[in-house]
Amino acid sequence: MRIALLCGAALALAVEAQPLERFEAVEPHMGTLARIVLYAPDAAQAKAGFAAAFARIKALEAALSDYLPASELNRLCRSKPGVPVKLSRDLFRVLDQAQRVARTTHGAFDITVGPLTKAWRAKREPTDAEREAVGYTKLKVEVRTQSATLLAPGMQLDLGGIAKGYAAEEAIHRLEAMGLTHAMVSLSGDIAAGEAPPFRDGWRVELGPDGRRIDLLHQSVSTSGDTEQVWERDGIRFSHIFDPEHKSALQAGQMVSVIGMRGILADALSTALRVIVSEGGVEKARHVLDDFPGYAAVFATNP
Repeated sequence: MRIALLCGAALALAVEAQPLERFEAVEPHMGTLARIVLYAPDAAQAKAGFAAAFARIKALEAALSDYLPASELNRLCRSKPGVPVKLSRDLFRVLDQAQRVARTTHGAFDITVGPLTKAWRAKREPTDAEREAVGYTKLKVEVRTQSATLLAPGMQLDLGGIAKGYAAEEAIHRLEAMGLTHAMVSLSGDIAAGEAPPFRDGWRVELGPDGRRIDLLHQSVSTSGDTEQVWERDGIRFSHIFDPEHKSALQAGQMVSVIGMRGILADALSTALRVIVSEGGVEKARHVLDDFPGYAAVFATNP
């Protein structure tokens, strides 16, 4: 028995000591390019990991996208006002977290801005009816029944400020479940990281236009800014991020990154802080973070 135990321990040590190779793959998902970097003993295990992680992201896109007409989110948005709709686990998790952040930030984060997003994409001002459909208190999420109820007509939910952070985080969990713990998943401005690459302290990530770098270790980072999605009118550049209180697009020029354990929360907070910075300045945004222990923010101005 002692010999068998010793042999088992030696085998485990041999597996742990097996050299790891770096692998990378990119696929289009959630309106952007999903990039995964991982370290695995061989190409076969890396391929299996990529397939599982991308499948998880694809499944989340089918549930959370406001672009896909048949998504679960859009089916909810087509429901009758006042009628509760049973949700899948993923959509419930995202809506519940979104509403928690909305309440804590006093509406600075608000997923009911979908009508404003629709107008922004068409490069026009939202109508009065579209503005009237916005407001996080018009969405009821019931924990006991895992359901959601739209309380006003014409509502459209937009999960662009939270879904990618959740998807990156979930992809990391899927890889970790397969034993591929040394991995990083990037979905545009949302990054989730597991264990560090071999012989490194963390995953090196560059934030903002000033080239500031941080190392991620079992953490996520989300950046909300306007380096790509901008609408210009009368010489003024407008961001795709909205001020829910005034129901208008923010002027471009600022960027906020939030670092913390949960990708879903870092994503939502980066959007909320971007709104708060525009209205009340950096110090007010930092004060909001006091309600979220373990999360930090980096503020920058786009050139």
